[in-house]
Amino acid sequence: MATVSLRQITKNYGTQTAVKNLDLEVEDKEFMVLVGPSGCGKSTTLRMIAGLEDISAGQLLIDGVDVTHAEPSQRDIAMVFQSYALYPHMTTYMNMAFGLMKTTKLSKDEIRKRIMEAADILNIHDLLDRKPQEMSGGQRQRVAIGRALVRKPKVYLFDEPLSNLDAKLRGHMRAELKRLHSELGITVIYVTHDQVEAMTLGSRIAVMHDARIQQLDEPMTVYKKPENLFVASFIGAPEMNLLHCKIDKGFVGHPGLQSPISLQENSLNTTEEKVILGVRPEEISLAPLDQATLKGYVERVELLGPEALAEISIGEDRLTTRLRVDQVPAIGSDVGLKFDTDHLRIYNFETGKAIHI
Repeated sequence: MATVSLRQITKNYGTQTAVKNLDLEVEDKEFMVLVGPSGCGKSTTLRMIAGLEDISAGQLLIDGVDVTHAEPSQRDIAMVFQSYALYPHMTTYMNMAFGLMKTTKLSKDEIRKRIMEAADILNIHDLLDRKPQEMSGGQRQRVAIGRALVRKPKVYLFDEPLSNLDAKLRGHMRAELKRLHSELGITVIYVTHDQVEAMTLGSRIAVMHDARIQQLDEPMTVYKKPENLFVASFIGAPEMNLLHCKIDKGFVGHPGLQSPISLQENSLNTTEEKVILGVRPEEISLAPLDQATLKGYVERVELLGPEALAEISIGEDRLTTRLRVDQVPAIGSDVGLKFDTDHLRIYNFETGKAIHI
């Protein structure tokens, strides 16, 4: 496998910048996920790595070799597309063999050996004689992955490969991709807008927005310690609760608080500074009104089987808390809430950047 280095990569379309000064180091055998909303630059970044888009500025290295302006065929990569991109008139066997026949000098026996190895890994032996129109979406996706596997490239690129599948099949295919990565030790760069895919698949995830990487880290670090308000609101379902607060000499105040929250000693020792307080839904619990940190009333309840989400109005703000279904309060009732003050996140009101406390 190989490393991939993106150094100050930029992509311009006329006066529009799709990717700006992007730095990214993908380690050997890493599963790197680029995640973000539509238009953030993640697919453009992947296409530049593949050689399907020209790089406007910066440098791209694969395994230490500068391939910034190299042809796609010279980069030793394989790409799996959202649309599968299978030849409709060819069987699965020929879809997997065709690229090897055209771009390598492998013998027919070696090509067949590779295809059978991939079929074993993906459990698609029964599909080898079928054409794409005779297969389900999940089966086509397996074939598309098999076509990439037989190439045995240095780097595998995936561009939202599961977005056309139903929810149950997406979950199954995520598990399969995780297994493949673990068993084969391959270098993967994977693009998705689905934060669940990002959190479950990635060794590290790069959260993108406005043509830049907003945060790059291990999934749970990004989840627990978002570096800015965009990451805080994008990663997590439901998203992080954000309360508009003020800080006065080390204490956080909010109209819904029973009493100001004391921060760590000597931290944020300012007066009347507007900030945003962030807390995850699962970090909030119900409490008796006389022992609560916050008081509010229940506006909405969403039942999710064994769990439920309750939306609580706290003055002009609203909080969502994740509860067991047997704890769900009645809509319109007054409730007390408490949360662990050791896990508070504070963000600058103007810049949205995390203030480390």
